[in-house]
Amino acid sequence: MRTEDLLAAIATGLWRWDNAAGRVTLDSEAARLLGLPAAPAELTEAAVRSRFHPVDFAEINGIVQLALAEKTLAEARLRIVDERGRVQRIVRSRSRPRIVDGGFELVGTLQEVPEPQPGTSAAHTPITGDWRRSREAFLLDAGRGLAEARSTAEVLRVAAGLSMPGFMPDGLAVFGIEGDRLSVIGHHGDDERPFVAMTLETDYPAAEVIRTGRAIYLPTPEEYSRRYPGTWPLAARFRRTSWAFLPLVNAGRTIGAWMAAFAQPVAFTPDERSVLTTVARMLAQALARAGMQEEQQELALGLQRSMMPTVQPDIPGMTVAARYVPTGGGLAVGGDWYDMIPLPSGRIALVIGDVQGHDVRAAGLMGQLRIALRAYASEGHHPDAVLSRASRFLAGINETALRGHGEDQRFATCLYIEVDPATGLLDIARAGHPDPAIRMSDGTVLVRPTAGGLPLGIVPDADYPTTRLVLEPGETMMVCTDGLIETGGHDLETGWSRLRDIIEAHQPGGDGESLERLADALVQAVHGPSSHHTTGPLADRREDDIAVLLLCREAAGCGVGTGGLFAPQPIRRTVLSVAQAEPERIAEARRQVRDVLHDWADPDQVDSAVLMVSEMVTNVLLHTDGEALLVAEITGERGARRIRVDVADSSDELPHRRCPGELASSGRGLMLLELLAGSWGVDPRGDGKSTWFELYEDAGDAAGPASPESGPAA
Repeated sequence: MRTEDLLAAIATGLWRWDNAAGRVTLDSEAARLLGLPAAPAELTEAAVRSRFHPVDFAEINGIVQLALAEKTLAEARLRIVDERGRVQRIVRSRSRPRIVDGGFELVGTLQEVPEPQPGTSAAHTPITGDWRRSREAFLLDAGRGLAEARSTAEVLRVAAGLSMPGFMPDGLAVFGIEGDRLSVIGHHGDDERPFVAMTLETDYPAAEVIRTGRAIYLPTPEEYSRRYPGTWPLAARFRRTSWAFLPLVNAGRTIGAWMAAFAQPVAFTPDERSVLTTVARMLAQALARAGMQEEQQELALGLQRSMMPTVQPDIPGMTVAARYVPTGGGLAVGGDWYDMIPLPSGRIALVIGDVQGHDVRAAGLMGQLRIALRAYASEGHHPDAVLSRASRFLAGINETALRGHGEDQRFATCLYIEVDPATGLLDIARAGHPDPAIRMSDGTVLVRPTAGGLPLGIVPDADYPTTRLVLEPGETMMVCTDGLIETGGHDLETGWSRLRDIIEAHQPGGDGESLERLADALVQAVHGPSSHHTTGPLADRREDDIAVLLLCREAAGCGVGTGGLFAPQPIRRTVLSVAQAEPERIAEARRQVRDVLHDWADPDQVDSAVLMVSEMVTNVLLHTDGEALLVAEITGERGARRIRVDVADSSDELPHRRCPGELASSGRGLMLLELLAGSWGVDPRGDGKSTWFELYEDAGDAAGPASPESGPAA
């Protein structure tokens, strides 16, 4: 009897599917099973596709791809439909595919299978039923979780939490390759240490998978012990019943193996193998991606650490803490830096800056600029001269890069602070950088406005005016790059508000550890906890590099038992100068006063103080030729505090009371002081005068609408 006659007798047909040519060859029995005349035929792929249920035809493509990857048989159940889409019969396809001319060739058998049992619909076979839908949902969720994982540890955590539809692994292990040996990258469930010391030649499923690149399925302990008698005793003690070992392949190279072990028996049907194979592919890509990111991150950190100095811990009477945190984007190392430079005068220079860009070139420019700034500072130049020379230096590098390599020009922001540890005097020059913030001895945080110039490198001969401040005993200065302020969608205003809350809530101590905790709290508040999520409250918000420096001037006689960094009776003070050419700083004066009074009991008094300050500073700019110097100071216990605001100028002319008409736009300054101030006055000085007012938190302590000294001056 011929083979064809024998196959026809058992209702089995032969078919050949050439995917590259788009042709399908059928013998007479295969044609009959597909609802065609019982004669050999060669049809187009589209013609044969019309005889299959559309869902099943899509399914067989996935099964063929799985068989090609595993080099195994492709087995599927297919529903044959007529011209109206009605199911005529169900056939089982068994074939061995192979790759041909960029496509695949499938040669196998078609055999009719019995009709479904009563009560079972042919439209809901295991291929297309609830299991298939849950499988697709699982793969989508697994793919999303693995794609979002940013480190090897996160990839393994996601893999350990995968809940596969219909069969849940009891243990998972990921094996890597170290030379000629297996390594356990991670595992979930029982300890996998017995398998660490194996070579790739060991008779162990994971080793064979790595050697051959083919998956191994062991549905029973008997199968495991039969195929791998040497290593079965090591696996037997875990009391599992089924195992799947799959290769982890990335870019055509086997980088490891994945083991999924099951406490319940698993038959490893084509659908189950398809799920495992898909997860193994996603896991391999995620591990390769995470490994590359970790290598790049380590390279970036090493580059930055090699360029980043250590802070000087032994500044007399002062404590320093610093942090640098790179962005999380591989080699996007950025150009943020800080430095501490001993000066010939015995003072200390604090430098913080940010070179434009997040790449290796930005890091290289940062290194050159840091060295140049250190050289200029060590020569003894004043802060303004240091930044002017640095701007000329960076502009020269830009010109050379543009002319020689066609690279874009880069600029850098910088804040240079010369510190006198003995007196707390700060001489500050600023090049487009955020202003420093001061935490006062009572916990209030103020952003200190300073004069500034253009970022370095834009104009070769730019000027950088110097601002002088005093860091009082018990106060802490914070300087940072914009990454600390603006990360997480914040602008300068909301970013400073977030940082202010963190700094004010910090409980200082009497040693340097307190400042270190504050530095950690600032970074943690901005970045949030590490997570593989990319949205929501657990997002790891590494959008930009962060550099931050904290400088605390210790209070006289302070210690662990005497209030830590704070003086026993703190004084809150702010000082601001407004030049004739800077009328826009009147708004800054109003903001400074409002910030100083942020916890004042009476909001109406706060509004009154802001209004009077605006009036006094404006009068100086309108009626004198010099600048206005604003000093606001709060003293006393909370609930009974006093604020005194002085606005000094260089003019000897005293203010005079005027009687403005209803339509007059000026002349009401002294009237406002009389109406709103608890007390006020004008004090002549050798080089001008000072107009002042006081407000009392406890209104009953006010001396009256005007001080005795104010009568003659009015």
